[in-house]
Amino acid sequence: MAIRPITGMLRRGLVLDLSVAFGLGTSFGYLFWYGYHVPAVAQRDAYYSKLEDQRAANAAA
Repeated sequence: MAIRPITGMLRRGLVLDLSVAFGLGTSFGYLFWYGYHVPAVAQRDAYYSKLEDQRAANAAA
């Protein structure tokens, strides 16, 4: 009774691993970018805009 050769297992596993890695990496990248980074930048920009408006108001007075 001969043992069948294992063929294609490494390739299938590699494709699955790479697909999952790229999929999760992309998903978490978007989650970080739009869930944390974009709101933090908007908050920072609003703060500096308010600061600039105050500076301009004090300079005009």
